[in-house]
Amino acid sequence: MPSTELVILRELLAREPGYLSGAALGTKLGISRVAVWQHMEKLRTQGFEFEAAHARGYRLARRPAALHATFIAAHLKGRPRDFPLTLLDEVDSTNDEAARQLAAGRPAPFVILARRQTRGRGRLGRVWHSEANGNLYASFAFRPQLPPTRMATFTLWMGVNVCELIANFCHATPGIKWPNDLLFDGRKAGGMLTEARIDADQIRDLVFGLGLNLNSPAGAWPAALARHAVSLAEQTAGPLDANRFTAALIGRVQLAYTQFLEGEHLATFADLWNRHDVLRGQPVAVLQGGRRFAGIAAGVDDAGCLLVRPAGGGRPQRFPAGEVTLEKSA
Repeated sequence: MPSTELVILRELLAREPGYLSGAALGTKLGISRVAVWQHMEKLRTQGFEFEAAHARGYRLARRPAALHATFIAAHLKGRPRDFPLTLLDEVDSTNDEAARQLAAGRPAPFVILARRQTRGRGRLGRVWHSEANGNLYASFAFRPQLPPTRMATFTLWMGVNVCELIANFCHATPGIKWPNDLLFDGRKAGGMLTEARIDADQIRDLVFGLGLNLNSPAGAWPAALARHAVSLAEQTAGPLDANRFTAALIGRVQLAYTQFLEGEHLATFADLWNRHDVLRGQPVAVLQGGRRFAGIAAGVDDAGCLLVRPAGGGRPQRFPAGEVTLEKSA
C-alpha cells in the first residue's frame, strides 16, 4: 500500500501546474485536512515547499534537488511495487549491494540507488568517481534465467536505451563507445557495468550498473578527470531534475529488459547502435591481452563483438572483449 506522502506527491504532480484542494487530498486518503497538513509539514522537512492559494488548494513550489525515494516513486508511471527501489546515502558499490540482496533472496527486479559510493568501480576494476555531487549511481537487479549465450548484447542494448533516454530527456544526444562508455564529444558522461552469477547453464542473478554524471558543475571534477569527464547539466546548460530523470530511467530500463527477454530488441538494436556508435569508421586500436590490433572500426556483429577492419583492407576482425582506443588519423 502506498504511503500517505507518496499519494500526496503523486496527486500534486498529476495536477501540475494547477492546484489540488486539501479536502480532495483528504477524501483521496481517507483522512482529515489537518492530517493532510501534518503530512505536508513532514515533506517540508525533506526539502519540499508548497504554495497555498485560498479556495484553490496546494501545489508544489519547490522540490528537493537531491535524490528522494518517495518523489522518484511518485514520478513513476507504473506502480512502484513493480520495480521497487532502495535509496542509500552511502554504499561501497550499488552493484555489490544489489548482488548481496539477490544472494539473500530478495525478489527481483529491484533497483539500488546511492547518493555516494565509497568503492564505485567500472569495467576492468577501474575506480569510478562517486561523490555526493548530484550524480546518479544505480544498479538494477534481475533473475533472467537465460543461457549465457543469450546475454552477449545485453550491455550494448541497455546502453543504447540509456542514450535514447538522455536524448529525449535532455535534447542532447550522447554517443556510446564500445562496450560501455557514454560520451559527449569524447568526454565521458557515464559508464555501465553488467555482472552475473551463473548456475549450471543459466544466468541466475544479473546486475546492470550505471554511473551517470547528472549535475556535477564544470569546475567540480578532480584534476585527473577535468579534461575527460562531463555532466548532462553541462550539456544542457542547467541542472536536471534528478528525481524525474531517475524515474524515467527506471521505466526505460524496465521496458528494455522486457524487450530483451522476449527477443523484441532484435528488430531495432542494429539501428540504435549505429545511431549512437562513436567508433564506427574511426581509426582504433584494440588491446587484448598482449595483442594490439589497429584498424578501422566497423560496428558490431549480432553477438556484440566489435568489428575492426584492417587499415589496408580485408575482412574485419571480431573482438568479443578488449580495450579500445581511438587513434589519431594519419
